[in-house]
Amino acid sequence: MTRQVSICVIGSGYVGLVAAACFADMGHKVVCVDNDEARVKLLREGGVPIFEEHLPELLARHLGGRVVFTTHLGEAVEQSEAVFISVGTPQGDGGAADLSYVEAVVAEIARAIKSYKVIVEKSTVPVYTNDWIRRVLHRNGVEAERFDVVSNPEFLREGSAVEDFLHPDRIVVGASNERSSELLRRIYEPLTCGSYFSQPGAVPGACSAARPARLLVTSTQSAEIIKHASNAFLAMKISFVNAVANLAEAVDADIEDIAAGIGMDSRIGPGFLRAGLGYGGSCFPKDVAAFHWVAQERGIDFQLLQEVRKINDTQREVFFNKVRSALWTLRGKHLAALGLAFKCDTDDVRESPAIEIVKKLLQAGAVVTAYDPAAMERAKEVLPPAANMKYAGDLYEAAKDADAVLILTDWKEFAAIDLARLNRALHFPIMIDGRNLYKPQEMQSHGFTYVSVGRQAAYHAQEGKPRKAPA
Repeated sequence: MTRQVSICVIGSGYVGLVAAACFADMGHKVVCVDNDEARVKLLREGGVPIFEEHLPELLARHLGGRVVFTTHLGEAVEQSEAVFISVGTPQGDGGAADLSYVEAVVAEIARAIKSYKVIVEKSTVPVYTNDWIRRVLHRNGVEAERFDVVSNPEFLREGSAVEDFLHPDRIVVGASNERSSELLRRIYEPLTCGSYFSQPGAVPGACSAARPARLLVTSTQSAEIIKHASNAFLAMKISFVNAVANLAEAVDADIEDIAAGIGMDSRIGPGFLRAGLGYGGSCFPKDVAAFHWVAQERGIDFQLLQEVRKINDTQREVFFNKVRSALWTLRGKHLAALGLAFKCDTDDVRESPAIEIVKKLLQAGAVVTAYDPAAMERAKEVLPPAANMKYAGDLYEAAKDADAVLILTDWKEFAAIDLARLNRALHFPIMIDGRNLYKPQEMQSHGFTYVSVGRQAAYHAQEGKPRKAPA
């Protein structure tokens, strides 16, 4: 039987909303707070403001019962045992995380504390943020015995965040004493003892009653570094395989074979060894920058992180030059852009390589018609309104009479295209694949000129390989 904990989650973004829904599904009582009245109204009415698998079902299941939404932070804090801070920490000057939202929330929490609370950092924050939270609480008159600060970093992938939350590789709790760590153990007990996985309607995943989630208790500083170091390491793997891809292409090797061979080493593993356009999203770019800033502040010369960022930025230029090389000139060319989100299964376009490439194509004078299964409305908010920027209802409409089709996001839909139909829709049968969703020989057999990442291009029989790519 779940020992119910009353939880306040501050912030209803990707992390906060997923956390609120999952805590409720685990059996806890959750109040989710946001200062955006329109967003709270939407959530109260059953709307879901983000695209995330399983999230609509969990919210519908628990709305008005185990999870409620409010704009009143003080009341929510007062009635809760644990207060999870899940507000944004955007990248600030010099790569440092902007913690102004965290500070403002902590000051407001301080005014509502009348009994012991565990304040939990759920937002991604630099090391020693826990100390600053304590200082802000003290400065606002909260006595030391009335609170503890715990770090509980999230390790969620957009598109599979609910499954990642309920079937985690690990749960990390950074706590300074047994009282606060024990409350976090109670909160996550349905996952660590395995009872959640046997309940009706449990979200399926890797964990089970026989193989429950693992919980690691550390110091708060270690927990904060674990989060940044994890994301930096994954970003490094992506940049590494992209650097290898460029070498592979230069010597007529195949990055897909190389990545498979590297990934078979159990010490390395196959994850994040997919060559392509580089990483994007709300986490990796700012977390790598913030981790580098933290190191600099402590006098550590973490040059490796500079190279990770440099390779990632360069990869977009590499792909743009592939498009230009395949088409000679871009001004006036009609291009179908498949994908706008930074990855599949999400509508998030923050730091999306696809968005950056589309911007560069528009600046070069190309006419771009884009299609994305989920992210077009968000993309319209960040892409400039222009006569040469259009949107389509499906991928074949986007490809109609286009001079080439570009695959920019790895949606499953784009890996299962009717190639004969696509060929008929295009003006010229040219595909430039930034996600390596197809095999060159397969595309050539369907009459395409096919350009991908880290592999030799396959040219249509009547076209042949150009002598020299334009500068």
